[in-house]
Amino acid sequence: MSDLEEVIKELPLDLHQEVADFARFLMDKRARKPKGRLKLEWRGALEGMKDKYTSVELQHKILDWRGD
Repeated sequence: MSDLEEVIKELPLDLHQEVADFARFLMDKRARKPKGRLKLEWRGALEGMKDKYTSVELQHKILDWRGD
């Protein structure tokens, strides 16, 4: 019997489900997610501001808009 199994057996029965849920969470977290292609639907959204702001000024403005 492994150390993990021994530890789980020592836990109260009501915690066994919590351990199983946490183990599933860890497996899901580690599972690789399929990577899709980047969607650039936002491309050109700031086109009208290129004469008003430099790229650095736009970065600062975006941070202001986001509240960062």
